[in-house]
Amino acid sequence: MVDSQYYLPNDIGISPLDCAEAFRQLSPKEKLYAHYLSRAAWYGGLVVLLQTSPESASIYVLLQKLFRRQPPAQLEGVATAAGLSPEEYQAFLVYAAGLYANMGNYKSFGDTKFIPNLPKDKLKALVWQSQAFQESPTEMEALWNNCGQLMYSLEDKQKQLGLGDKGITTYFSGNCCLEDAELAQKFLDSKNLSAYNTRLFKEEGAEGKRCYQVRLASAEKKDSSADGEGETRCGRYEFEDAVFHVRRGDYAPLMKKVSDNLDKAKTYAANESQQRMLEEYVRSFTYGSVDAHKEGSRHWIKDKGPIVESYIGFIESYRDPFGSRGEFEGFVAVVNKSMSARFAKLVSSAEVLLPQLPWPPAFEKDNFLRPDFTSLDVLTFAGSGIPAGINIPNYDDIRQTEGFKNVSLGNVLAVAYSTQKEKLTFLEENDKDMYIKWKSPSFEVQVGLHELLGHGSGKLFVQDEKGNFNFERDSVRNPETGELISSWYKGSETWDSKFSTIASSYEECRAECVGLYLCLNKEVLSIFGHEGTDAEDVIYVNWLTMVRAGLLGLEFYTPESKSWRQAHMQARFVILRVLLEAGEGLVTLQERTGSDGRPDALITLDRSKVHTVGKSAIQRFLCKLQVHKSTADVDGGRALYEGYSAVSSTGSHDFLRLRETVLLRKEARKMFVQANTQVKGEGVELVDYEGSAAGLISSFTERFPEDAEEVEAQLLELNKRDAPCWC
Repeated sequence: MVDSQYYLPNDIGISPLDCAEAFRQLSPKEKLYAHYLSRAAWYGGLVVLLQTSPESASIYVLLQKLFRRQPPAQLEGVATAAGLSPEEYQAFLVYAAGLYANMGNYKSFGDTKFIPNLPKDKLKALVWQSQAFQESPTEMEALWNNCGQLMYSLEDKQKQLGLGDKGITTYFSGNCCLEDAELAQKFLDSKNLSAYNTRLFKEEGAEGKRCYQVRLASAEKKDSSADGEGETRCGRYEFEDAVFHVRRGDYAPLMKKVSDNLDKAKTYAANESQQRMLEEYVRSFTYGSVDAHKEGSRHWIKDKGPIVESYIGFIESYRDPFGSRGEFEGFVAVVNKSMSARFAKLVSSAEVLLPQLPWPPAFEKDNFLRPDFTSLDVLTFAGSGIPAGINIPNYDDIRQTEGFKNVSLGNVLAVAYSTQKEKLTFLEENDKDMYIKWKSPSFEVQVGLHELLGHGSGKLFVQDEKGNFNFERDSVRNPETGELISSWYKGSETWDSKFSTIASSYEECRAECVGLYLCLNKEVLSIFGHEGTDAEDVIYVNWLTMVRAGLLGLEFYTPESKSWRQAHMQARFVILRVLLEAGEGLVTLQERTGSDGRPDALITLDRSKVHTVGKSAIQRFLCKLQVHKSTADVDGGRALYEGYSAVSSTGSHDFLRLRETVLLRKEARKMFVQANTQVKGEGVELVDYEGSAAGLISSFTERFPEDAEEVEAQLLELNKRDAPCWC
């Protein structure tokens, strides 16, 4: 693997997320509501440090103590005295900014470790000469000893996140393997327990039985039933040849701060739906109840078109190597009214567009549940990274029968995908100009279709606990085979629990294909204001973006373990393979030598064949994806998806060699600087920071003004308690 992928470059793009105008338009009550929701999100976001790696929390505390005593400009003099060059000090600032932006020392997009791009002894010298060290030498030395070695380690297992010998994970204790994860999932399913807010720890067993601790994230530490909780799920269970202890109290002090701030936000809620939503979230984070979080999500769905939108909890399962446990995430955002009006038109057209998808009517939901679809300017997004669009909640049972919401994050889109021509790789010059002109408008269309009609479409065939089916068994046929449906989801089985390790990427691929397929529709493009030749340019750039992204996706494949580290990029590579396989010159991919004499590649798309060869290929593939998903056909789905996901040096393209070229010419993913909010008197003020590593660092050192040291002590205590589990 190429060493440079483990460093963040000194010239990495760092942009502020502008929400000043959106925030200014809020009423005093709405600002207070947004403030306390943001506080809850930021405290909860610290959980991600503990979900990422054994050393992330210690590195975070070390950095906080350094920069709280001496901000970046002041620490620069210390760095010079310690022997660091200006480039080395900048590399340290970029590393610190990366740690904050990713909430850990593994990239949120790709799950690769990143290390400081300066010698370890120079960084140690800087720490030793800092004011923080002069004031508390014993404490700072202990912190360095806890994380210094692991901060720089690039042993094979520590290069990426993964389970067992494939990488590092703190969702499972170090002695867990895939077999343990599968057994735990079967146990959780048998008790109708969700894995979303859990971690699994394998313990010393008695009487020859395997023994596991399933730990629930909660402020409450006692396992006995508590007032306001309802029936507790905690206790000892025997399952197959193992014993499971379900306990709570994971991340307890942080969950308490999340709950306290949600409780404060409730005072400023705009309506009863928001109040009841927050009450259920508080119950969820207090007792470790996913059922309460589901109930809160139901109230959230009912809160249509709020001015201040938010969602919080253990949400996305991309980084759990098994694909079932959620990473903590919380966002607060303000509605962008003009953009939201376009999305409202798309929602209104959904009932006309859904029947155009390439599967029989029986494979679509019985009723289209009109979702909210809004464009938001992000005020706060706490977690490991910030997406461009979201479709939530992720609970299948709620999405199937009660609905969901879609959000497009406008101020993220505005800066995340802006590209300089000289940094555009693997495209012809004419395509580069077209790409720069139409990338943002085409991505807006793709995000809308991906979230609303991608994730929002398709039916799961289910037999409930009473034996009832949600489809006609004696008449619904598999369009691929012509046979009656022979498999389905039973009882508490879900999409995530059945398809586990491929579920996230497979679903992203399905949603991306829906976007590609439906963007060919003139009505859709008209909704977004694109007509005539402009509309054709948007289609072309959307498809061109996808095939280029499929090539770029090779960065996120690890040959040593034959595994993918990023769900969306795996999905885009799969789509590239499908379109290459379509043949007829639709997509061409050639290796060549660049003007600098180094390996390069060129990818082209024949725009005259997009509506014919391209549409046909996506139509066939999309139908297969949906059929396997609807019918819980794990074996068929895996064979299809893993076949296209395979990266090899044989066949018409040497993808392993192309991967080296992609790594050679990759551009680092941008980082975002977010504002803080502060209560001043009876109002709330927004505090902005410059778009630089120093600005990003300052935003975090000022994020917890009242209780930074208390929170850091709690993080270290939680980290210390679990330290023996990672060996």
